[in-house]
Amino acid sequence: MATPKASADTLRESLRALLPPEALLLSAEDQEPYLIDHRRLYHGRALAVALPDSVAQVCALLAWCHERRIGVVPQGGNTGYCGGATADESGTQLVVALRRLNRIRAIEPANFSMTVEAGCVLANVQDAAAQADRFFPLHLGAEGSCQIGGNLATNAGGLNVLRFGMMRELVLGVEAVLPDGRLYEGLSALRKNNTGYDLASLLIGSEGTLAVLTAATLKLWPRMRSTATAFIAIADVDAAVRVLGLLRESCGERLNSFELLPRIAIELTVRHIPGVVDPFDKPHLWYLLCELSSAEPEPLDELLGQMLTGATESGLILEALLATGERQRLAFWKLREEIPEAQRRAGPSVKHDISVPVAAVPAFVREGSAWIKQHVPEGTLVGYGHAGDGNLHFNVSFLRPTGAADAKRREAELRRAIHDLVQSFGGSISAEHGIGRLKVGELARYASPVKLAAMRAIKNALDPHGIMNPGKVLSV
Repeated sequence: MATPKASADTLRESLRALLPPEALLLSAEDQEPYLIDHRRLYHGRALAVALPDSVAQVCALLAWCHERRIGVVPQGGNTGYCGGATADESGTQLVVALRRLNRIRAIEPANFSMTVEAGCVLANVQDAAAQADRFFPLHLGAEGSCQIGGNLATNAGGLNVLRFGMMRELVLGVEAVLPDGRLYEGLSALRKNNTGYDLASLLIGSEGTLAVLTAATLKLWPRMRSTATAFIAIADVDAAVRVLGLLRESCGERLNSFELLPRIAIELTVRHIPGVVDPFDKPHLWYLLCELSSAEPEPLDELLGQMLTGATESGLILEALLATGERQRLAFWKLREEIPEAQRRAGPSVKHDISVPVAAVPAFVREGSAWIKQHVPEGTLVGYGHAGDGNLHFNVSFLRPTGAADAKRREAELRRAIHDLVQSFGGSISAEHGIGRLKVGELARYASPVKLAAMRAIKNALDPHGIMNPGKVLSV
């Protein structure tokens, strides 16, 4: 599949016949933003960067690559955490960035659906739904720059999974270009379609290793007309699971989000992010951020307030603040959403995107915390995340002046220990960020041989020449 170096100029000339000049980046300077991943873990090289603005151009590019055995690296907003959208260092792969494929093709309010292209920025899709008096629930910290194609490719999760599910559950159909350039026309607004294999579900989450996703028909919901948000202090993670149970029992499907934050996350964010403040006057060990919403004009503040009052009186909750307006609500969410950036500014860290059954979260946190305290004394655990669905970002920050060296020296041992612990709890080593390049070896270690064999059979059937995102998800 590798391209001989001597033929690179010839290949680039051939590419010029497929795309207009503005859609093909050939200079190192122009390509640079597309060759470094979001976390700056990988810095690749590319034969070229293609910027198609039509599905026909994507088909032509893949047919060209298929004929010549050129590796294809699909790229959306380049906000991923696992290096899944970065070319390797060979300089022989073609990056296909979809940002110009960014049209909203249709919004059907009566059908509660919309069809959008892969390069649409998530925030723009949310806004378009709102303008049609509808709601698209995918909510991510990177929503101002991430693209729908990347959300599809990684089966994105985010803050509303507890109620609405991950990206796969928000999609009715997809359009995709197969490795040989053929177009799979699977866009559909049907709610029921039981005609054979579910190819959309297979392609969603495949991280560009099976096809290039070019469009999707998304599910919409009624616009949310009432909201209630609370910031809560608790003594331990066991209390978090109990509070979650009370919320689900008393509020039902109105509960959108349920986030768990440790004290260290509050301290780092207040210290490193301007404008962020500690919601409480005194520190606590653990915090929750929860939000209810409804398509009806309900008194959700009253509903949530009653639950919080009862839990405080019983001692389950130590303190609670109910947002009194949109400004305070946004302040609560800013604190939560800026934790990754605060960690980055504080120093290097070893990140883990894991999930365990919700009921097992307290035991996992106890055992993982104890192991880190005993074996990695130079590290600081910053474990936070979507506790309502069992997904934690169980990160270890290295805050000393020697942090970079400490992180590099301890990373392999630390990652192995945490992932082994996750496996013992029946959990996942990648809850929402995918595998990409970063976790190829981890997937090979923890997935069953039967699963890996089935995945390779599917890969070989759809991509027999192995041109789609080589080196990602599956090892050779």
